[in-house]
Amino acid sequence: MTDELRAAERRLQAAQLASDVAALDEIIDDRLVFTGPDGRLYGKQDDLRLHRTGEQRMTRVDEEDLQVLVAGDTGVTWFLGTLEGTAAGGPFMARVRYTRTWVRAGNAWRLIAAHVSAVP
Repeated sequence: MTDELRAAERRLQAAQLASDVAALDEIIDDRLVFTGPDGRLYGKQDDLRLHRTGEQRMTRVDEEDLQVLVAGDTGVTWFLGTLEGTAAGGPFMARVRYTRTWVRAGNAWRLIAAHVSAVP
């Protein structure tokens, strides 16, 4: 199960990097609550819109570390790495830590909650 969750996390990273809205729609649960770097709460449609409109484009996702925990049909991933791209018309690069909570729906892991923090 941990290998499956690790693979789901990496599919999410690849979909973000490609701005693959169809893949993101499958991976992200409709109930997603994401705490952004600004402390505000966002939902699935906010995330899809950023990728669909090009407001956010990732050009680099470098994973330094990925920890995975599975407890029944719930999983948590802790991603540490560097992201680079454009957002709101300007470039960005940041080393971040994501904590993501996943739920198993049938045979698929779906992202239901996430939080990101900058890491020095």
